[in-house]
Amino acid sequence: MGRSICFLVFLIAFGLLGGCDASVLLDSTPNNPAEKEAVPNLSLAGFDVIDEVKAQLEQTCPGVVSCADIVALTARDSVSYQFKRSMWEVLTGRRDGTISRESEALANIPSPFLNFTSLKQSFANKTLTVQDLVVLTGGHTIGVGHCEFFSNRLYNFTGKNDEDPSLNPTYAAFLKTKCPNLSDNTTTVEMDPGSSLSFDAHYYYNLKLNQGLFQSDAALLTDADASNLATELQDTTKFFTEFAQSMVRMGAIQVLTGTEGQIRKNCSVVNS
Repeated sequence: MGRSICFLVFLIAFGLLGGCDASVLLDSTPNNPAEKEAVPNLSLAGFDVIDEVKAQLEQTCPGVVSCADIVALTARDSVSYQFKRSMWEVLTGRRDGTISRESEALANIPSPFLNFTSLKQSFANKTLTVQDLVVLTGGHTIGVGHCEFFSNRLYNFTGKNDEDPSLNPTYAAFLKTKCPNLSDNTTTVEMDPGSSLSFDAHYYYNLKLNQGLFQSDAALLTDADASNLATELQDTTKFFTEFAQSMVRMGAIQVLTGTEGQIRKNCSVVNS
């Protein structure tokens, strides 16, 4: 399940970018660096699994199931597998986009360095609310983060060789043992210490202890409403319910249907 859960990240990445059209799956061409080349997407994995699923579907029912639907369904199933039941309903009928640009990924995917105001605006641009922001950030209960996206909080937060004062000192000391300097761009650290392979509400407990890994995590505590919601989401039942609803809303962003786009034969390339 460790690898399959990355499809949850897939859905969040392509949902917040340009709509759920599987553009993040397209390979670069000689004259066009694609979305998957953008720094925020470099940690995405499992493209080969999506390709395998698509290949099998094309053998059985060619030209019917889009890559966008495959990603949306796999994201749901990667979470649901742990619980042996479907965690939310995924509406199908999406079609695939034909454009993928690295520049658009950089412009649209929320940075781990954003403050609350910028995060709120980024989600609002996609018709998502502060509640969606706090709930979907709970996806950080799974997976790892690269040192380069948070080490400034350890060594140079304001440009004065200082540490982020909002970061739990004990947690900061631990992170420094994992990321010994600002130049480390390969080491990864659990985003939800002690529970990074389980989909649960544990992320919010760590967050309220000032142990959010990224600046964007800590930013949730700088807004009263967002912070209060993070406290409420420590209730596992509430988190699961709210997460399912937010995923459904995000899964409907700028969806291509009808004659829009295409149903790719191969998820990594546009139909010729």
